[in-house]
Amino acid sequence: MAASFKFGAMGAVMAMAAALPAQAQDSTNRVAVETAWSVFVDGTPRECWAVSAPQETVNTRDGRAVSVRRGDILLFATYRQGQGSTAEVSFTGGYPFASDSTVDVTIGTDTFQLIVDGEWAWAASPEEDQRILDAMRRGQSAVLSARSTRGTRTQDTFNLFGITAATEEAQRRCAE
Repeated sequence: MAASFKFGAMGAVMAMAAALPAQAQDSTNRVAVETAWSVFVDGTPRECWAVSAPQETVNTRDGRAVSVRRGDILLFATYRQGQGSTAEVSFTGGYPFASDSTVDVTIGTDTFQLIVDGEWAWAASPEEDQRILDAMRRGQSAVLSARSTRGTRTQDTFNLFGITAATEEAQRRCAE
């Protein structure tokens, strides 16, 4: 999928996902909650996504833990109506990533790399999206490691319990 399509479509995704950490807010487009994962639907044609915030975050600089201000930290699996059954895996770390870096995704013994652009990171191809999603569905946790433009190293751990049900629900809602 072209990067321009991904970035244009993510505006609605971020607007809805911003409500995720503030669980008390009313989210009329949230259609399901599968443990650590929520499912949202929006737009015409529909975009349907499973999204989660990390259960643990560690920030380091020069090998020492540091306190830093970050925006929303979210991991997505997004489906689009009319685009088939493959999810697009993406991540926002709540800060601009270093332009010469990648985001490493470790799930069990599997490691993947996401390409970065600004505050977003994506799989390089639909085939890589599918490999990552398959590993997520088999795994217990996903650890995403990245580097900011300021040199801060981040490690965000996501609980994968419920990812299968959430992605199946998102996929079903965008297949209708």
